[in-house]
Amino acid sequence: MSETLINATWLDYLLVAIYFGFVLGIGVMARRSVSDSIDFFLSGRSLPAWVTGLAFISANLGAVEIMGMSANGAELGLPTFHYFWVGAVPAMLFLGVVMMPFYYGSKVRSVPEFMFRRFGTGAHLVNAISFAVAQLLIAGVNLALLAGIVRALLGWEIWIALIVAGVVVLSYITLGGLSAAIYNEVLQFFVIVASLVPLTLIGLHRVGGWDGLTDKITAASAGASSASEAPPADQQLNAWPGQALSGFDSPLLSVIGIVFGLGFVLSFGYWTTNFVEVQRAMASDSISSARKTPIIGSFPKMFIPFIVIVPGMISAVLVKEMIDLKNGGSPEGGASGEGVAYNDALLLLMRDVLPNGLLGLAIAGLLAAFMAGMAANISAFNTVFSYDLWQRYIRKDHSDDYYLRIGRIATVGATVVAIFTAQIALGYDNVMNYLQTLFGFFNAPLFATFILGMFWKRMTPTAGWVGLVAGTLSAVAVDRTAAAGVFELSGQGVAFLAASVAFVVDIVLSVVVSLVTKPKPASELRGLVYSETPREERTDPNEASYPWWRRTLPLAGISLAMVIILNFAF
Repeated sequence: MSETLINATWLDYLLVAIYFGFVLGIGVMARRSVSDSIDFFLSGRSLPAWVTGLAFISANLGAVEIMGMSANGAELGLPTFHYFWVGAVPAMLFLGVVMMPFYYGSKVRSVPEFMFRRFGTGAHLVNAISFAVAQLLIAGVNLALLAGIVRALLGWEIWIALIVAGVVVLSYITLGGLSAAIYNEVLQFFVIVASLVPLTLIGLHRVGGWDGLTDKITAASAGASSASEAPPADQQLNAWPGQALSGFDSPLLSVIGIVFGLGFVLSFGYWTTNFVEVQRAMASDSISSARKTPIIGSFPKMFIPFIVIVPGMISAVLVKEMIDLKNGGSPEGGASGEGVAYNDALLLLMRDVLPNGLLGLAIAGLLAAFMAGMAANISAFNTVFSYDLWQRYIRKDHSDDYYLRIGRIATVGATVVAIFTAQIALGYDNVMNYLQTLFGFFNAPLFATFILGMFWKRMTPTAGWVGLVAGTLSAVAVDRTAAAGVFELSGQGVAFLAASVAFVVDIVLSVVVSLVTKPKPASELRGLVYSETPREERTDPNEASYPWWRRTLPLAGISLAMVIILNFAF
């Protein structure tokens, strides 16, 4: 046992215990509806759009959103908003309007299965393995931060906290499968918002409102020591051109890097091909609900930065350890016990500004966030492992019950592996650097293959796997070259560059290989390629009768207009 980071009372512990009771209760109730593998892995395709829409966004409210974005807010300031307004919402709208009809209409159970139908075995195997590895690594991020909360609250050693945190998440996914994960994600969404809104408002009050915050950031920047690596105040307080985030000194290159590297390659790569997110939409009750799922999710998504990034900025000027860290110091303590890091920004702000009771609610909110993120990773992993790897390549033609058992065993195995991959995440001062690196490796080349294969019927099966492998290797090469000191970019610039290179290499090689290899006949591309799929198969015939606020395109148009306004406002 070590000293606790947070001074919680019985009231805080009671609130956390009540929350855990709800989580496990939902798992027990969801178990009653699991009769076959489709129930376990895809909730029987029976959930309404508002449920899957909230689950869609809640599944993303894990370590990336909460600790990673607050860490970025503390370190970089307003340019972090780009992860939402440039790096999320446009891609979410594209997924709903253009891509979900293909996923849902083809009745595939996973994104790799879609790859199998479009490109065959080679691309499918590469995608399934890379996706499974990525989910184990990202689950480790969520588990590491979840264990950090447990350690901060109870003072347990980090390895004990890792095991306990893993067992709790494992319990409700193994019980109820995707339904338990999704219904918990809806609950978690409201718990997270209810916990972070008071933290933001009280924090802003402490620093004298928005003007007080900007004044304090400006003063801290002016008085920074030579050891400080913090960006200048004007870069922290303006979203554009965003040099603090991109790592480029040139405003023009910075905008290009953010728009292309983050806004197009990384963002579209993540949101349109990541089965963790797509799985939620595929659990909906109709093609119309599936299309609206990411669009409904885009509305809360564009306002989440105000309750995750702004608290990070407040922490950097209000919490003494964070002030010291940003000024080039090395304060002791932190959730890991090995020194304060930017990842601790939110925890330390909670410690300093929240009264008991609200502190318990905030802790429950953070626990909810990390469990939502990890549950999303694990439930997506067990689907891909069971269907795309085990059933297709190891044991074919077994009973549905057999694959359901395999899914539950895979869930246990993935949780155990995540306990070890969490050790990698614990080595990063800011988990966003690690996560964007992973997205560059796995998501950017996959998006290139997807988008070319969906809109160019001439693309061949050989090009599918060659492009994926080459794109991934090129991203790894860029990252390792930067790590060796050949070139240097601050912020998440290396991740943006690696993703951009992966995308370009994948596209170029895929085109070249397609021109010298044999494509699939057009008759096999129906439902997989845009030009070969009739319009009536891409739309819900009942949607035309809905009021405008229940139709896909009007909702997407309103969301796009709102996010454009927010970009101009900041």
